[in-house]
Amino acid sequence: MKPIHILLVEDNEGDILLTMDALEEGRISNKVSVIKDGNEAIDFLMQSGKYAAEDLPDLILLDVNLPKRNGHEVLSFIKNTESLKQIPVIMLTTSSSEIDIEKAYKGYANCYITKPFEVNDFITTVMKIADFWLSIVSLPPNSK
Repeated sequence: MKPIHILLVEDNEGDILLTMDALEEGRISNKVSVIKDGNEAIDFLMQSGKYAAEDLPDLILLDVNLPKRNGHEVLSFIKNTESLKQIPVIMLTTSSSEIDIEKAYKGYANCYITKPFEVNDFITTVMKIADFWLSIVSLPPNSK
């Protein structure tokens, strides 16, 4: 499996650690960049400021509830930016709100997953995401 670059946009330190552990446990060969708020995510994706040398990600795991700009705003920015809109975005969040789910799909999220509350279930979910998106799906070539 070719290594890919995953952008994890998540402000909860516990969920960041669990996601990283799950990717390691699944022996997923990739680079993971972690961003903790919506404004920083946009800076990262625009490769501006301190992120000028960063490569664009191949896959984005995006939380809904973020400081500064929420996940829906970041998703809208991604899907309305020509150089970014082909990057798959997985909404991975604690919100099971029908409004959030509908808004995510109307904003062209590739999928919406509600984080399980149990640690083992969370790790299993992240491993299944990684397996599907890294082993089964053909990702678009990175535009950089």
